[in-house]
Amino acid sequence: MTQRRVLVVDDERTISESIAARLRAEGYEVETAADGPGAVSACASFDPDAVVLDVMLPGFDGLEVCRRIQAARPVPVLMLTARADETDMVIGLGVGADDYLSKPFSMRVLVARVAALLRRAERAVPEQPETLAVGAVTIDLTARRVRLGAEEVHLTRTEFDLLAHLALRPRAAIARETLLEEVWGWGESASSRTVDSHVKALRRKLGGDMIRTVHGVGYALEVPR
Repeated sequence: MTQRRVLVVDDERTISESIAARLRAEGYEVETAADGPGAVSACASFDPDAVVLDVMLPGFDGLEVCRRIQAARPVPVLMLTARADETDMVIGLGVGADDYLSKPFSMRVLVARVAALLRRAERAVPEQPETLAVGAVTIDLTARRVRLGAEEVHLTRTEFDLLAHLALRPRAAIARETLLEEVWGWGESASSRTVDSHVKALRRKLGGDMIRTVHGVGYALEVPR
């Protein structure tokens, strides 16, 4: 099996080296970068399968790094932040990050999150073209493209996975914990705010009444009758 490549970006050398050492011990090939420009350059040359990316970086921050690398080639990104509030998470998810981890964190949890991101990225697409229609929204599961009427809507990798997961079970109320496990691939030490933020993004892009909040449970996709 081809060795998976992970780029670790953090300006704190101790943290960067600790993460890199743990990921190498888990069998990954790892490169590191310590600032924004270096991260973008390393991503282009190293061609990683996943990126562990700190928000606060010299040169330009992790949010700008995420914008630039996602524009060049979509890649799973786990963002790290020392902030206690959800501002970085909301912005990070909006520029294409797939997951979010607050410092300080457990190395065991970080490794599990990276593995989950890679498993999701490696999922096989359907052998035959498959399209779902939900009202004015069309979801092409094979091409991973979404249209609202005649207009194509750009979704991040995770936004698409969440929408497709809900669309495959229309009207069913799916718990946040179930979505974290089945879409993100993890549940332990996870925050349901991750799901909520992605749902907010989908509502903004596709319409506020498409995904219904099931209070005390999670979310359901509304299908016009």
